[in-house]
Amino acid sequence: MTSVALPFDLTPPVLLAPMAGITDLPFRTLVASFGAGLVVSEMVASHDMLNARPGSREKAELGLGHVGTAVQLAGREAAPMAEAARMVEGQGAQVIDINMGCPAKKVTQGYSGSALMRTPDHALTLIEAVVRAVDIPVTLKTRLGWDDTMLNAPQIAKRAEEAGIAMITIHGRTRCQFYKGQADWAAIRQVKDAVQIPVIANGDIVDRTSAREALALSGADGIMVGRGARGKPWLLAQIAHELFDTAAPVIPQGGDFSQMVQSHYDAMIRFYGEDLGLRVARKHLGWYMDTCGTADHLRRAILTADSVDTTMRLLREVSYCDHSVAA
Repeated sequence: MTSVALPFDLTPPVLLAPMAGITDLPFRTLVASFGAGLVVSEMVASHDMLNARPGSREKAELGLGHVGTAVQLAGREAAPMAEAARMVEGQGAQVIDINMGCPAKKVTQGYSGSALMRTPDHALTLIEAVVRAVDIPVTLKTRLGWDDTMLNAPQIAKRAEEAGIAMITIHGRTRCQFYKGQADWAAIRQVKDAVQIPVIANGDIVDRTSAREALALSGADGIMVGRGARGKPWLLAQIAHELFDTAAPVIPQGGDFSQMVQSHYDAMIRFYGEDLGLRVARKHLGWYMDTCGTADHLRRAILTADSVDTTMRLLREVSYCDHSVAA
């Protein structure tokens, strides 16, 4: 793998993607416990960090002593992005990732996220400001382009490298594709050919087969896994074992699986507090029950439970589920 100026060894080169409302500290901690090269926080708007908007702390929270974590920032103005980067660095961030890939309308209408691909000169002012503002590595996550008529990721990647970006992740779709169709991993190879820094392939990587194909078609240095990890926090470590010969993760079965879910649930409640935690945790519990094949009646009871004690009691009833562990 290409050398990269990160404060830790990016091994294995299997990374957890930033996902809004999902990659909070409890989930990142759990994924990292199985094994991952890097885990990335959900996107944090720079102005929200500066204005202490409720929820921004939770999104960027690293936890003391956590290594192998990047905080992803989004914005449209250089000065606030730089100030937010300094703030996050001061809180202990190891890496800052700049979001130029989010396709959501509420983000692109604010001229941030993947909308920055339409104005590469302006985008470079943000990149340069963040790189200058901090002493830690800065990475970039983007897409192939805005649409099929503007596939400018290779050009942006080259300019970003010259500005000091340490690594770039490419989602193999344009912004206008959102998440439709199939990610074009082969198109990522043009970015790889344009730069010397590591390139990470992202999009539709959900198991060892798709991971192997994405690497082969893109020529990338590593892969980033997103939605495939929901309900399977061991997936990154399992893919890394299959592709990079790292240690095989111990995939929890039966009672161990139930204990993992209960521990993750408890971590979410402690992190968010009971009221918010009850709501935030439901999507994770739903994904775990998808993986586990939980009976419909028990699933409904768990997802509608109105107290932590009731939820915990019900979770113990799925302690002997059997689930597929194929990667």
